[in-house]
Amino acid sequence: MIERIGAWVRETASDLGYAARCFFAILWNAGGLWRRPRLVTDQIHFIGNYSLVIIAVSGLFVGFVLGYQGYYTLNRYGSEEALGLLVALSLTRELGPVVTALLFAGRAGTSLTAEIGLMKAGEQLAAMEMMAVNPVQRVLAPRFLAGLIAMPVLTAIFNAMGIIGGYVVGVKLIGVDNGAFWSQMQAGVEIWQDIGNGVVKSIVFGFAVTFVALFQGYEAQPTPEGVARATTRTVVVSSLLVLWLDFLLTAWMFQ
Repeated sequence: MIERIGAWVRETASDLGYAARCFFAILWNAGGLWRRPRLVTDQIHFIGNYSLVIIAVSGLFVGFVLGYQGYYTLNRYGSEEALGLLVALSLTRELGPVVTALLFAGRAGTSLTAEIGLMKAGEQLAAMEMMAVNPVQRVLAPRFLAGLIAMPVLTAIFNAMGIIGGYVVGVKLIGVDNGAFWSQMQAGVEIWQDIGNGVVKSIVFGFAVTFVALFQGYEAQPTPEGVARATTRTVVVSSLLVLWLDFLLTAWMFQ
């Protein structure tokens, strides 16, 4: 038992050290991408544009649910006019960054892992090294920057669609006063404390999810089963990491 525990600790420390070296290598090579911005813009289109539909539709339906649940909760206390404030704060502080990150991990993260894993299985990464092309600089760094840029934009779209969904349900269907809906939102939502904290969360989540997806794909076994396991690990690890980081950031921001 002691040997097994020691082997697990040693392997875990080795894996964490290798992941840290890979992370700093990506950051080091990302600095020179300003000379070839097309690499980053193509990946932003691949990651962000193809995730836009699921993010927007999910945000709209989350807004619908928030509108219904928020109205019937506030109705008990005679505060139906605060529905807009409830929807906006719920989205900008928590639901927007967290749900977007989970959807991003399921849609874009798995695509990145599978793409890089298949490149490794097809020996394309090895061919780059043979031609003196650094695969970290050519493959990983552009995708990392693209995920870091796309995540806050997708979060903003999710929040906007969620607020529209809450407006449709609360004002158009239930009958909450239109002026009260928007005025309460404008008066109660702070730019830095609420929206700014949501932006910080989205950047941190994009940082974490994109790196996990790239690392899992880069270290996947060059077999179909290895790529499948790496894709599954991307979703599981990214989801747990997002929820853990959300707790830490929330405790730090709203202490």
